[in-house]
Amino acid sequence: MVYLEGFNVATEDQEWHFFTDQLKSRAYSDFYPFQVFPKKQLPRLTFDPITIFYGDNGSGKSTLLNVIAEKLQLQRGALYNRSSFFEAYLALCTATHHLPLPPDSAIMTSDEIFNYMLDLRALNQGIDLQREAVFKDYLDHKFGDFHYRNLADYDELKKTLETRRKTQSRYAREHTHEQVRERSNGESAMAFFSERIQDDRLYLLDEPENSLSPSRQLELVRLLGDSARFFGCQFIIATHSPFVLALPGAKIYDLDTTPVSVKAWYDLPEVKVYADFFAAQRQHFA
Repeated sequence: MVYLEGFNVATEDQEWHFFTDQLKSRAYSDFYPFQVFPKKQLPRLTFDPITIFYGDNGSGKSTLLNVIAEKLQLQRGALYNRSSFFEAYLALCTATHHLPLPPDSAIMTSDEIFNYMLDLRALNQGIDLQREAVFKDYLDHKFGDFHYRNLADYDELKKTLETRRKTQSRYAREHTHEQVRERSNGESAMAFFSERIQDDRLYLLDEPENSLSPSRQLELVRLLGDSARFFGCQFIIATHSPFVLALPGAKIYDLDTTPVSVKAWYDLPEVKVYADFFAAQRQHFA
């Protein structure tokens, strides 16, 4: 599915007119996101069901994703580097989409995934603290010197009788919220994508391979490929991962070339680094 068909960033002429006609103050030294893309000669971007932005650190991949996401007013779960000039820059950008953008479309960043991992850890920590309190409650009632005096002590009597019928572990299980299973960072990241990616949405993903092992990256590739092919999703992805770059049918913009151009994944320099390394070590894989 293709929801977003095309996107134009501000042209070099538009940026020039902004600085000469509109910007009156010289008090600024940073005009981000102005001055990022003119030197790259970025063409009009057209999108497939899966489109990838490739480039080295500092190539503008994340900036481009954030500009598109803000122009489309997509949902996001984490803050990003937004300067005083962002709104002015967005006004110069244009997006083309004949189909309505799905209302729950979103941009997902590594910061949001990291926050998700921290939330899981905090939840588990809270459950652990609750379990300790339940253990103490069990011991206090089972071995405490409780004497029933009147109806006001009924609840305490019920607890005392319950602790005498049950083991400590059973009592704790029944009085503690279900434990959220402790996951590795890679497992948590995959759980994040599995939970968040829904049918018929537009998603912008900023380096989704972060925290994922090679086998987990292949799992992510299958999820993204199936979501685009069978479940009506469109993805625009910024990545370094050769596994993600090799997504079948993906259109890849190489932001390291001038002008920016579309390339096959196996022609990208970073992929060739991997290929050359393993070719040199071929004798170890016989």
